Amino acid sequence: MPLQNRVTPFGELTISSARGLLMGNRGGRFHSDKRSLTARRWASKQWICCVLDFKDRQRDVWGRYYTELFFLDEVTAFAAGHRPCFECRRKDAQAFAALFPGPRKAPAMDTVLHAERLDGRAKRRHRRAIDALPDGAMMAFDDGAYAVRGQYLLRWSPSGYDKRPVRPHGIDVDVLTPPAILTVLAKGYAPLWHPSATK
Repeated sequence: MPLQNRVTPFGELTISSARGLLMGNRGGRFHSDKRSLTARRWASKQWICCVLDFKDRQRDVWGRYYTELFFLDEVTAFAAGHRPCFECRRKDAQAFAALFPGPRKAPAMDTVLHAERLDGRAKRRHRRAIDALPDGAMMAFDDGAYAVRGQYLLRWSPSGYDKRPVRPHGIDVDVLTPPAILTVLAKGYAPLWHPSATK
């Protein structure tokens, strides 16, 4: 039976057979012994995104340890409020931390991101001018979630980006990507995109 372990840009956990580029977790285990979700959606403030393969480790997904989650790409993980892992993605995590506004130790970054990604248990949205958004920012727009890439908006789907309208100008939008991550992107961090973003 498929697990409810695919993360959307809205931070929701869904079931999908599509494969993504990254995995991660939310600080521990929040699934049951029957491999279904509990009422919780995170175990701690440490929300990370990781590589799929690291040192030939074999994972028993949703086994005894943490609740593994999967992302289409890093742009999706960022929109949901996850940051790069310092163990399996050290170089990316160090580059991310160097551009992070404010404290740059992992626990301090996690505290900032936790406040920015959630409004209670709901996804926090941030109203911003669309013209000021950097590449890799994700927003709620029209019929779903869209990522900014140059002059275009790319519509997110579990299997890839499937529409490419021209980015409008002069409007404010509900941004899903937390403000601290927007700053990291604006300062030049290059996120990992799904191949469909370049088609």
